Amino acid sequence: MQPLSFSGADMRTLALIAWFVAVLMAAPGAALAQAKLRLVATTPDLASLAEVVGGERVSVSSIVPPGLDPEEYQPRPRDLERLRGADAVIRIGVDYDLWLDRLLVQAQNAALARGAPGYIDASVAIALLDVRGAAVGPGHPHGSGNPHYWLDPANAEIVTGNLLEALARLDPPGAKHYERRRIVFLDRLEAKRREWQQALAPYQGQALIAYHNNWAYLARRFRLNLAGFIEIKPGVPPSPAHLAGLARTMREKDIAIIVRQPHEPAKNTEFLASRSGAAVVVLAASVGAVPDARDYIGLIDYNVKALAAGFSRRRNP
Repeated sequence: MQPLSFSGADMRTLALIAWFVAVLMAAPGAALAQAKLRLVATTPDLASLAEVVGGERVSVSSIVPPGLDPEEYQPRPRDLERLRGADAVIRIGVDYDLWLDRLLVQAQNAALARGAPGYIDASVAIALLDVRGAAVGPGHPHGSGNPHYWLDPANAEIVTGNLLEALARLDPPGAKHYERRRIVFLDRLEAKRREWQQALAPYQGQALIAYHNNWAYLARRFRLNLAGFIEIKPGVPPSPAHLAGLARTMREKDIAIIVRQPHEPAKNTEFLASRSGAAVVVLAASVGAVPDARDYIGLIDYNVKALAAGFSRRRNP
């Protein structure tokens, strides 16, 4: 057999092919796509903010589906599998998603253990309201503080700061990417905050009744007055005597609106509205709870518009 011979051009072509094959074998991610960080958030709100900061470098899912109450959520087997394959978990904290602790033990993913790089508590550095110490008895444990802090849009700056720090630690080459995306988001959020303040400015000091104590942070931000709650305590339904007392208070103080979430029962709010003349306003406490709350900014935008419309209806019957 005659030996094969190659021209100089052939040799250069073979060398180029060999180099290309070596690149593919050594760095398959460069030829295909960069492996994304797999983030699991406990709620759609945290998932939305994680997507804002992470962009195309992350894959984000929420344990609690949109429209369900995270405080009443019962974990499912697929949640456990999701955590086993995650690079990081993001939680509300403040005793809001306590069911996550058992899931993390069962998942046995060391990257997600408390103190590990993949454990992200979004409540770090949040100035909490209603801190009363340990809660006892029936209902939701709000003793460590009111956990609904994300409903104050100013707190989104802190939450995204926590996410930026964690993602940069997990993915140092992406640090600048995460920082740029957060800055863009905060610029947009600040513009919307000015718009929201203007929309609710005419109603500062106005009183409202809520079904559940979700709205302390939102009310503080926009200077509204939470005058009472239909629940006797978080998670405990009202007694007839409690409802009668609320109806009397609403008439005496001429309280303008009653707010509830879509999943909360309408019966008690409609009863109070019929006895007081107040308007009932359905607010969303979480991304996806109503169609217009498609992301975090959409969530706050929907609530501000719903409140302004409710106060306006009550002012101009």
